[in-house]
Amino acid sequence: MPSSEMAVMGKTIMILRLTGRVLHDAVSFIVFSLLDILDLILCFAFKAVDFIIEAEWKPCYCTSAKEVITSSGKIFVSEQVSEISRSTVNELKRFKVEDKSSTVTVQSSEKNIKKGTTRSTFTVNSTIVGMLRGKIGGQQLYPIPRWSDCDCKFCTSWTTSSKETLFVRAEGPRDKAKEDVLFVHGFISSSAFWTETLFPNFSNAAKSTYRLFAIDLLGFGRSPKPADSLYTLREHLDMIEQSVLEPYKVKSFHIVAHSLGCILALALAVKHPGSVKTLTLLAPPYYKVPKGVQATQHVMKQVAPRRVWPLITFGASIACWYEHITRAVCLVLSKNHRLWEFLTKLVTRNRMRTFLIEGFFCHTHNAAWHTLHNIICGTGSRLDGYLDSVRDHLKCDVNIFHGRNDELIPVECSYNVQQKVPRAKVKVIDGEDHITIVVNRQKVFARELEEIWRGGDRVVN
Repeated sequence: MPSSEMAVMGKTIMILRLTGRVLHDAVSFIVFSLLDILDLILCFAFKAVDFIIEAEWKPCYCTSAKEVITSSGKIFVSEQVSEISRSTVNELKRFKVEDKSSTVTVQSSEKNIKKGTTRSTFTVNSTIVGMLRGKIGGQQLYPIPRWSDCDCKFCTSWTTSSKETLFVRAEGPRDKAKEDVLFVHGFISSSAFWTETLFPNFSNAAKSTYRLFAIDLLGFGRSPKPADSLYTLREHLDMIEQSVLEPYKVKSFHIVAHSLGCILALALAVKHPGSVKTLTLLAPPYYKVPKGVQATQHVMKQVAPRRVWPLITFGASIACWYEHITRAVCLVLSKNHRLWEFLTKLVTRNRMRTFLIEGFFCHTHNAAWHTLHNIICGTGSRLDGYLDSVRDHLKCDVNIFHGRNDELIPVECSYNVQQKVPRAKVKVIDGEDHITIVVNRQKVFARELEEIWRGGDRVVN
C-alpha cells in the first residue's frame, strides 16, 4: 500500500476516534445530567415514604453531595469519623448541633506534642452528626431491617445471634492446623466468592495443614448490617479481629484478598506486621495520587469517571455518585434477591450457580454506600503509607494477580503497588477480568496459592 494511502487511512482513523470520543463525552454529559435530576426526585420520594412508614426520614448527603465529593471530602473522613464515633463520642454531647453542619474541635495529638496546646478543627457533615446521635443516645435510629432492605432469614440471620460478630466460614483441622489463612472478599460480594470456588479445590494436604477462614465483611452476606454504622476502615478491621483473630487465637496467618478487600488486607497487615506470612492481592485498587491533588477526589474520578462506557464503568459511576438511585437499585434487586435467584435458576434450568448473585445482592444500601466511599475512596491518602510499611517493616512475600481484561480496576493499579513494594510479584492473567480471575480458574489458582503459602512458610522458618 502506497505511503500516501496509509497516511490518509491513519488520519481517517484518528478523526473517527476523535469523533467517537466527542460523541461519548456528549452522551455521558446528557445521561448524567438526567441522572442528577432523577436522584433529586428520588431524594424527596424516599423522604416521603420513609416518613410514612418509619415516622421519620433518614438524613442524606444529597444537599451537599456535589460539594462534598468534588472538594472537601467531608463524607470520606473515615478515620476522623471513626475517632469520633468510638473515642470521643461522649464529647459530642457538649456541642450544639446545627441543622446544616457542625464544626467539631478535637485535640490533635501530634500537634500537641510539637506545639503544646495547638488545636485542630474539621467539619463533620450534618448527616454524620445525625447518625452519631444514635450512638450517643444508645438507641438504634432506624429499624432493622429498614422497609427498603431485605428481611429474609438469610439476610437477617445475624439479628438472632447473641454475638455481634462477622459470619465466618472456617474449614480445616481445629487442633492440628499448622497455619491459618484469611480470605477477604471485595465490594458487594461475600465469603461464597472463596468457599464456592477455591475451598473445594484445595488439595487434601492443604486442607489438613491450613485452617481456612472466609468472612462476610460487615454489612454484607450473613454478617451484621447495623443501620447506624458508617462502615469505616476501623469498624471493618475491628470486626475482623473480633470475629477471627481473637476467638480462633490466630497468631500468624496468610492473607488472600480481592479488590476492595486488598485495602483491608494492607491495613490489617500493617496493624499486625509480625503475624502476616504472605500477602496475596487480586486486583488491588491502588491509584497513584499526584502531589497537590486531593486524594479522595482523585480516586473518585478514577473509579467513577461519569462515563456511560464501558458498562462496568457506568455502573461504578452510578454507585459512587447517586445515593438515592443506588438505594432504588437495592430496593429492586437486593430486597428481592430470592426472586432473582429463582428466575436465574429457572432460565438457566438450574445450570448456573448463584453464589455470585448471593454476594451481589445480599447487602444493605447503607453498608454498600458507606463502605464504597469510606474504604475505596476514603483511604486514597493512606495507601501510600500502608505500602511503605509493607515494604520497610514486613518481611512477608507479596504476590499480585490481575486479569488483563479487567475493566473495573486497571492492570496499572497492580504495577503501581509493585513500584511501591519492589519485591511484590505481579502476574497478569490473559483473557480474565475482575471476577473470572478466580471463578474461571479456581483449580489453577488453588494450586498457585498453596505454592505461595509453602514459600512463605520457608521464608519465615
